[in-house]
Amino acid sequence: MRDSGQLVEIACDESGSEGEKLIGGETDVFAHAGVRLDVETAADCVREIRRRIRSPALEYKANHLLREKHRPVLVWLLGPSSPLYGHASLYLADKAFFVVGTIVDLLVEDELSAASAGLYRGEEARGLALTLHREGPRAFGYERWQAFLEEFNTLMRAKNRQGETSVDAFFELVDVLCLEGTGPVHEILGLLAKARPRVAASRERVLDDPKTFSVLNPLIPAVVRAVTYWGTGGGPVSVVHDEQLVLTPERVARIEEILDDPALARFTSGARLAALRFVDSRADPRVQIADFLAGVARRIASDELAGRGDAELTALLRPYTDPFSLWDDERS
Repeated sequence: MRDSGQLVEIACDESGSEGEKLIGGETDVFAHAGVRLDVETAADCVREIRRRIRSPALEYKANHLLREKHRPVLVWLLGPSSPLYGHASLYLADKAFFVVGTIVDLLVEDELSAASAGLYRGEEARGLALTLHREGPRAFGYERWQAFLEEFNTLMRAKNRQGETSVDAFFELVDVLCLEGTGPVHEILGLLAKARPRVAASRERVLDDPKTFSVLNPLIPAVVRAVTYWGTGGGPVSVVHDEQLVLTPERVARIEEILDDPALARFTSGARLAALRFVDSRADPRVQIADFLAGVARRIASDELAGRGDAELTALLRPYTDPFSLWDDERS
């Protein structure tokens, strides 16, 4: 698996990325996979999947594996006899929980959050995020809570332009919710109301420099965690990634800053990003395998959130899943 101090090359892909639109989009889960296989082993794995599925499709995707008739193939791919087992990492993000965490980062003076863009949080911030995420829907109802999160999501997106929403409109909504009762969630929203200057400043920073600054894109912490996992012990990690416009040179530099920050050394363990290059997933079987893993993981995780999880598949996914994933589903 990981060889301390030696260069490691991993292949990565994601599933569920909709840019900074985390609420009200097509998916509720973001998944990012990092795979450490050599090209020949990955190509053999792709050929074996094709042999077992026997579809005439020119390009295989996760949906092929997720069909019920191909369940034995999926169980094999995730199971201990697969070449993938022990050679892949998986970062999951519940998108609603990601947005809640971003809200908390803007209302709490948290050195960890400030250094890592919310990837790692102190005890107070973690506690507030868990409370807000678990109790918000109970306090206001699921639909109103989703509308609140969507309003914040729109406010903090780089693509938010005048007329979609504004700082004034968002905090009018916060004030209304604060007046509707008492309890932990209302207290946290009260803290948010007092943090208006910080929220406004963060929004201006997003709009002024969208190529660098993003508080809402889970791909950035996902790459940080993939490099950290495979570079534990101070090893340099080279990343081969499916083409991603989100990962601008400025954001790649931000990833490097997070990994190099001494304040985060206990989390990043000295891992370093040696290089990041982009390829067409169809041209690299390692990225195809990462695409398979990310795609099936997103569907399995989304089913868990919806209360229709598959116990066998969830158990098979668990060994791959990064413990720093942004996940707070109490059932799973």
